[in-house]
Amino acid sequence: MKLVAVDLGGTNARFAIAELHADRRPTLGTPRKYRTADHAGLADAWAAFARDEGGSLPDAACIAIAGPVEGELIRFTNNSWTIRPSTLAEELGLRSLTLINDFAAMAAAVGVLTEAELVPLGGPDGPLPETGVTTVIGPGTGLGVAQLVRRHGRRIVLPTEGGHLDFAALDGFEERLLARLRERHRRVSIERIVSGPALSDIHETLAMVGGLAIVPRDDAALWQAAIDGEDALAAQALDRLVMSFGAVAGDLALAHGANAVVVTGGLANRIEARLKGPLFHDRFRAKGRFEARMGHFPIRLARHPEAGLLGAAAAYQEEQA
Repeated sequence: MKLVAVDLGGTNARFAIAELHADRRPTLGTPRKYRTADHAGLADAWAAFARDEGGSLPDAACIAIAGPVEGELIRFTNNSWTIRPSTLAEELGLRSLTLINDFAAMAAAVGVLTEAELVPLGGPDGPLPETGVTTVIGPGTGLGVAQLVRRHGRRIVLPTEGGHLDFAALDGFEERLLARLRERHRRVSIERIVSGPALSDIHETLAMVGGLAIVPRDDAALWQAAIDGEDALAAQALDRLVMSFGAVAGDLALAHGANAVVVTGGLANRIEARLKGPLFHDRFRAKGRFEARMGHFPIRLARHPEAGLLGAAAAYQEEQA
């Protein structure tokens, strides 16, 4: 069967026709992207997609939403769209509709990625374990965290708010960073340290500790300077973020009772070389009495151009199975 897969964020809405198969690996038609600012709401963007697809769409859909999928009205942080789940299927002319969190869709995608689409970052070679829990984690605007449970031939996704756990400092610099952020936020969650916007705070704290002048930069420019290595302090800040990310990934894997970890997202793919290095892995493994066990975790980087759309389709098929 075919359905409409949607990956709905604050800035862009992505659509594709997905076809489901017996091997439970959906295939995607041509992905189409629409700026949310150019459309009055989801129904308007849906109509534009229908026009671009020739006028008719399948009567089933799975929509991955950037935010909690709960309550009578879903609002978005970065646009004026609202979604009323109880009436959405009727508004869009659908017989069957599934709504999921966008990072849950990422975890569902991990469940159907091939070994070639899971780039080794560390741990033993080979495919991911066929049973057990995989921690799926991805830094972006915040820090997405989910569990992918493989059990009795099923793939079950458990969304979490793991990015909002308290951050635990592990050295003097992180204590300084934590104290500085506490002045602003009182409670400092993991995603204040491990996310796209966090690089700026780490960079500013390094400058403060070193008695250096802070040169204001937007997040995109700072990330580029750090990745290129053209700014030594920005590169050092990124190294610090990667260290914290390693510690966080290991903590979450332990908390989940996991036997594998998959890192996802565009930011993670941009820093692949760092994620393969000792800054990430030393902190990942440094879990005291569990250090030897942590060395046996396969750690992979998910690489797929439309993982959100693939995951939305995969989640729909798993729910209907």
